[in-house]
Amino acid sequence: MDVQLLVIIAVAVIAISVFMSFFPFMLWISALASGVRISIITLVAMRLRRVVPSRIVNPLIKATKAGLGLNINQLESHFLAGGNVDRVVNALIAAQRADIPLVFERAAAIDLAGRDVLQAVQMSVNPKVIETPVVSAVAKNGIEVNVRARVTVRANIDRLVGGAGEETILARVAEGIVSTNGAAESHKDVLENPDLISKTVLGKGLDAGTAFEILSIDIADVDVGKNIGAHLQTEQAEADKRIAQAKAEERRAMAVAQEQEMKARVVEMQAKVVEAESEVPLAMAEALRLGKIGVMDYMNLKNIEADTQMRGSIGKQNDLTGGDGHQKP
Repeated sequence: MDVQLLVIIAVAVIAISVFMSFFPFMLWISALASGVRISIITLVAMRLRRVVPSRIVNPLIKATKAGLGLNINQLESHFLAGGNVDRVVNALIAAQRADIPLVFERAAAIDLAGRDVLQAVQMSVNPKVIETPVVSAVAKNGIEVNVRARVTVRANIDRLVGGAGEETILARVAEGIVSTNGAAESHKDVLENPDLISKTVLGKGLDAGTAFEILSIDIADVDVGKNIGAHLQTEQAEADKRIAQAKAEERRAMAVAQEQEMKARVVEMQAKVVEAESEVPLAMAEALRLGKIGVMDYMNLKNIEADTQMRGSIGKQNDLTGGDGHQKP
């Protein structure tokens, strides 16, 4: 008898545990106590649709207490779409308190787009300051100016879906800084009037197509950098020098080649002279054989050649001694 009673109690406890795990009884009681009318069948249907009831009921309780007028179908459909129901409800409550027009469909779309809708509402109330990295720009006189700016932005709820992010704002601000400094005649103008940069950049409408509204652009720091103009001129002069040296080397190589060509032609002509001189004895022998010249004529020619060689030797000796018989030092 006692064993049967224990078995019955154990079965009852297991059945109650299974029932309580499948049907969130305490969550249903909390909803009823908060004025949220929800049926047991609805909670069971959530389990069947693999929806965590607490993820829907707790945000619905907050929305009802805040007077948002949301229903359970809106929250459940957003949860099934992969959204963060609790964050959307918190954003709607914060927007209502800050008197910012924001409906559930817009908040759900922002959340599903991957943006933090609660942070966007907070940025609408409390603007965010974005500091740009150091932006280098060169004035017309060639002096580099390094500028760092602080951009105060406020989230634009209407443009959060499809609007560009902070990176686009920073890129546009940097572009405006570069163009403004590039239009300055001297870097001194930028140093004397740094607010000229913020006014010019702010007037370009850089927040168009972005998820933010630019409230102000403040110049945090302006420093003078390198003399880029002089550096570029130095590099250009160095490049011109290398080009001139290359052209001069080209002309020198052509002159050397031409000189070698002339030397080769001189050697060629000398070879022709030697060749012509080698034919003279043959011509003399042929003339003697044919009787065109006599032996005495040949002897006279030899005497003339010997006399010429002697005179040449005497002339060389005079050049070495200076004409006074003493050899030059």
